Amino acid sequence: MTPLDTPLTRHAGIEVPLICGAMYPCSNPELVAAVSDAGGIGIVQPIALTYVHGHQFRDGLRLIRSLTSKPIGMNALIEASSTRYRERMVEWIDVALEEGVRFFITSLGNPRWVCDRVHASGGFVYHDVTERKWAEKGKAAGVDGLIAVNRRAGGHAGPKSAEELLAELGDLGLPLVCAGGIGDAPGFVAALRMGYAGAQLGTRFIATSECRASGAYKQAILDAEESDIVLSERITGVPVAVINTPYIRRMGLRAGPVARWMLRGRRTKHWMRTFYALKSIWQLKRAALDESGEKDYWQAGKSVAGIDRIEPAAEIVRRFRDAALS
Repeated sequence: MTPLDTPLTRHAGIEVPLICGAMYPCSNPELVAAVSDAGGIGIVQPIALTYVHGHQFRDGLRLIRSLTSKPIGMNALIEASSTRYRERMVEWIDVALEEGVRFFITSLGNPRWVCDRVHASGGFVYHDVTERKWAEKGKAAGVDGLIAVNRRAGGHAGPKSAEELLAELGDLGLPLVCAGGIGDAPGFVAALRMGYAGAQLGTRFIATSECRASGAYKQAILDAEESDIVLSERITGVPVAVINTPYIRRMGLRAGPVARWMLRGRRTKHWMRTFYALKSIWQLKRAALDESGEKDYWQAGKSVAGIDRIEPAAEIVRRFRDAALS
């Protein structure tokens, strides 16, 4: 048995317990395929695949399949913001199962219905969590593992450190994947030695030759230090980790008083979150792909401190693998 033989590698059918996390808008087919082909697992983000990169969902999965025969995964963001969105997510999951996907990562909401569908096809479901109460709900719903999102993550970061999450969730009897702050091989090895079953990376895989994010976005990741990552409420209504660019400083980090009031209400919070989601989908797409760098609205985690070059995704997977085995 080697350090690479973990519940994650067995569940996902992969060689290296390394996940390229689903990223809107950065999860293009070539990046997903490159990580999987190198021995990790790339995760499809359905809205990025369809809305950003212009593929019909099934066709996009088949494109990835044409680039690698290795396992790929899918992210299901399952908070029911609308009946139409829920129907679309059910359709995407069913198509993914038909196309042979057997590893799913759920975010928000109750994953029970996803577990029922995926388990019936022999697949596995891991669930994003930031604290114990969400982990317990995920376990009750039947998930097979947990993505423990810590405070160093990009996107919707959690409030706790990797060490705190491991201590808090370790007795639940589910494999834990460390998500947040890992940008180099020593960080990956440290997570495995702590007791994590693997690691999920996002920011590190944006700074790759396969990712279709703009050169300006990638360079900003290379230039940023850990202190340049701030939390903004102005994107989705809850704190999101972004690079502290001039645009972010002009916009401010806190939601306005009306938005904060609506986000506290049982009914109005769903309307406000829907408004934020629709606005951010357009803004993040435009900013991530704009080569001019004028729209400097970029998500990233504190792993920027360990990222110093743009390189092929396969090189990252191989370097992490070799470090774990040395």
